[in-house]
Amino acid sequence: MTLSTTYLLRVMALEEWRLHGRMFGGKRFAMFPVFVAAVAAGTAAFFALANADTGLLIAGLHLVVATLGLQVGTVGLVGRDALEDLLGETTLLLFSARTLPVEPKKLLVAFLVKDVAYYAVLFLLPLTVGLVPLVVMADVPAARLPLLFITSVGMFALGVAASFALVGVHTRSRTASIAAVVAVVAALLLDGSRVLALTPYGLLADIRPLTVAGSLLVPVALGILGIVAFRFDRRTPSRTAANRFGWLHRKLGAADEQGLLAKSLLDVVRSSGGLWKVVFSQGLVFAVLAVLLAFLPDVVPVRPEPGLTIAAVLALGSFTTYNWLCQFDDTAFYLRHPVSLSAVFRAKLLGFCLLALPSGLAFLGLGAVVFGTGTMAVGIAVFAPLCLYVFGVTAYVAGLEPTELLFDTPVFAAFTLSMMVVLIPLVVAAIAFTLYPTGLALGSVGYASLSGIAGLGLYRRAGTRWEGRALDGTD
Repeated sequence: MTLSTTYLLRVMALEEWRLHGRMFGGKRFAMFPVFVAAVAAGTAAFFALANADTGLLIAGLHLVVATLGLQVGTVGLVGRDALEDLLGETTLLLFSARTLPVEPKKLLVAFLVKDVAYYAVLFLLPLTVGLVPLVVMADVPAARLPLLFITSVGMFALGVAASFALVGVHTRSRTASIAAVVAVVAALLLDGSRVLALTPYGLLADIRPLTVAGSLLVPVALGILGIVAFRFDRRTPSRTAANRFGWLHRKLGAADEQGLLAKSLLDVVRSSGGLWKVVFSQGLVFAVLAVLLAFLPDVVPVRPEPGLTIAAVLALGSFTTYNWLCQFDDTAFYLRHPVSLSAVFRAKLLGFCLLALPSGLAFLGLGAVVFGTGTMAVGIAVFAPLCLYVFGVTAYVAGLEPTELLFDTPVFAAFTLSMMVVLIPLVVAAIAFTLYPTGLALGSVGYASLSGIAGLGLYRRAGTRWEGRALDGTD
């Protein structure tokens, strides 16, 4: 007897709901799409009141959705350890091929389809509903909203399938995976408009047999490639790791008296992808933004100031670095040892600065080659303080378990609103930069610096806050 794909889809969706419902409470989890719709509606209303080009908002929405798909596909499937314990000691159906009468490939197919459907309901449908203010205030036809939902789901599916295909090829040949990335980037640079026309985003410009076929076949073809190429058991019978803790602890010296920084860095190094995943995640964001800002003016009709735009998005993306530093941690683990949570957060901050800042600044330096030194100087000046703000907010609202930001509505709301307070003014400054370049440059640097100070203030309170919650039993 084998399990059908339909049955797997149904029980995986139920599993997802029960998992997050028990983690956060059913009502809090159910409010998540409501909050997403409210944020989307507020953003759409802001664009409409500012008389901004709605095409910019819609293009940005599809870019965010595609990037989310890339991250979902990679986080869910990349690496050997991710396939074994995505959630610590929790056993999911995705990892049950050895105990249930079902093939691993069938489990992966069901997992991919479930993820696309789940995010379509949880994220993309509320995002589409949130665009209603554009219908009322910006003369966007109401009949266009269903098409926007279809294209956003298509771009998310394309992102998931693309990252999964890349992971599948990578399990066979690293050289082939690098060549595939280079080929895609080259195609976007040479004729990006034609490439995008073959994606679901192309349906917004023209619904023709070619665009319809491309929007359907490209994600499916990439998904099939990932399924066929993915190697499910590529480990050696035993795994060993050199004892590098003592050496690293000694090298860090007085900066790491209790070994907390060495532990955090080794957690990242020994997890799937190692330190390269930090470079890859930031490089992916930089590459997409660089292509859009420099080579695809038809997609971005109003080009924001490149340095400020790239720095702001890279800083927001540094949340993933904090997540990786905390991926094997929780508050209860440290309460069993003679260390304070304030010392733990200090180690996380140092690790964050050692990993996120050099990589991000390197990409901003690379941006100077494409956009010029003058325009990227603003980005370089605001990047570090913005990263400190992201770290401080994340540490304060999510503690050592930042994955709760995904679906715990109150935590996600606090994080989102905190990010919007800082990022929206900077985005507006980037769009209006050509009008008052000197004033907006100085204002942006000053605003980012104040945000960094606020982030450091939140970081200093994070240890006391989470230690108190743990001792009170509210963590």
